[in-house]
Amino acid sequence: MTPDDLSRALFDLVNGLVERRRAAGAEVSLDLSADQVTLERPKLREHGDWASNIAMRVAKPLGANPREIAAELADALAGIDGVASAEVAGPGFINIRLDAAAAGALARTIVDAGDGYGRSESLAGGGRINLEFVSANPTGPLHIGHTRWAALGDSIGRVLRAAGAEVANEYYINDAGTQMDNFGRSVLAAAKGEPTPEGGYPGSYIGDLAARVLEREPKLLELDEAVALHTATEIAYELQLAEIRASLERFNVHFDVWTSERRLQDKGDDGLSDVDTAVERLRAQGHVFDEDDAVWVRTTDFGDDKDRVIRRGTGAYTYFAADAAYYLDKGDRGFGHKIYLLGADHHGYVHRLRALAGAAGDDPERDIEVLIGQLVSINGAKLSKRAGNIIELDDLQAWLGTDALRYTLARYPADSPLTIDPEVLKRRTNDNPVFYVQYAHARTSAVARNAASAGVDRSSFAPELLTHETESALLGGLQEFPRIVAQSAELREPHRVARYIEELAGLYHRWYDNCRVLPLGDEPIGDLHRTRLWVNDATGQVLRNGLDLLGVSAPERM
Repeated sequence: MTPDDLSRALFDLVNGLVERRRAAGAEVSLDLSADQVTLERPKLREHGDWASNIAMRVAKPLGANPREIAAELADALAGIDGVASAEVAGPGFINIRLDAAAAGALARTIVDAGDGYGRSESLAGGGRINLEFVSANPTGPLHIGHTRWAALGDSIGRVLRAAGAEVANEYYINDAGTQMDNFGRSVLAAAKGEPTPEGGYPGSYIGDLAARVLEREPKLLELDEAVALHTATEIAYELQLAEIRASLERFNVHFDVWTSERRLQDKGDDGLSDVDTAVERLRAQGHVFDEDDAVWVRTTDFGDDKDRVIRRGTGAYTYFAADAAYYLDKGDRGFGHKIYLLGADHHGYVHRLRALAGAAGDDPERDIEVLIGQLVSINGAKLSKRAGNIIELDDLQAWLGTDALRYTLARYPADSPLTIDPEVLKRRTNDNPVFYVQYAHARTSAVARNAASAGVDRSSFAPELLTHETESALLGGLQEFPRIVAQSAELREPHRVARYIEELAGLYHRWYDNCRVLPLGDEPIGDLHRTRLWVNDATGQVLRNGLDLLGVSAPERM
């Protein structure tokens, strides 16, 4: 019996109480859906497998004491196949214990479901979601701050998809404006052997790019200055963006869409760019006004601290204009919901982006989310020799490994500052969380291999034999996975998956120490051994599924 089965049974029983009271002449108005009948795992295992507060939620509409309602529901639950007992606790909680066969049947369900276990349709039908993260300027390598957002953003996308949402990971390439001009001037200066120009980019990576540009265009320095600058900028931009893409792919982060700011500024056949038309589209919504020779958006109507200039009196557009064009472009591409992941230094953008959504005719409370991440530091990390003033993603990866980095960065809420201890991450001990979980998965694989060698297979399944207390605890943990995934997606908090699989690994290790899959000595192979193999393989599957949601590998040997 799954938690969903049990919730549905409770829902039906509550409806039965309503109908009986109405038949007795009582006026009962109860607005309750099946997904509102929630279950929780009791903190103490002796209190049962599941607990529900449904009696306290419906007592007032039913005109009864919560404990009386709980007692009626508990009596009815006790008669349902698969429920061993149901008891009333406290002010009206119902503690439910499943019988061994009903609880153990989950092992087969998980093995049969495979990669699909934990997935749901809880967020299906909500429209297409655009998830934008990282979006670093293509003027240098990715650094430690981008690393945190890469890990979190990709994991948020994974849990959203697991909950049935339609999601596209998007990278916005800021490839227009002053920073690109300074980038190109820096590369050209390096190609000429000149010092970094004022406002330019230092670091030996600029020299490396200049050398590669010269390889691509040997006659660069013979070109007219303006042509040389354009050529150097374009080739260096292409090379640096390719390096960013490669770094992210090595970090197991994939983007579905790469959107160029230049595209939004390119003129169409009508002589207008997306930035040009963005102003008029916002004006049509009634939130644009002209004042002091400039064009403004009245963003204070939507909670911004001040109205924003979108086009200056000189005719030049502000950064807000590009933001507006980009936001509208997302909607034009069919994304009804937009999620932005921004660093701690972009906190001021929250009200601005929400106001922009309102000015565009969207609902700022429904159509846009802005998640702010806090800073991350790593003890002992060295500044990049190439970039000089940053800690590079590539260096971190080479030092600590993709799995350790991804797991650790996804293990904490985005809004909590984070300091990583590399000495812990490099240990092959249980105080290293990623090792602890991966080792549990490797152990399930070793048990499966040894079982095959010993002739233990899954040819029979007798879940009623799974009566050891560690089996009850492990199966209870396995039941939690779909709820954890759905909750992580709903709250945009993949760290819940990490903490869950750590707890599951602990439950598995305790089960492994107490319940043998392989027979001892001359002991014949029996149904209990075969059934426990199902439990072992189910645990491996859930650990694998959980690690995959974090973009972390599940090794079979360690």
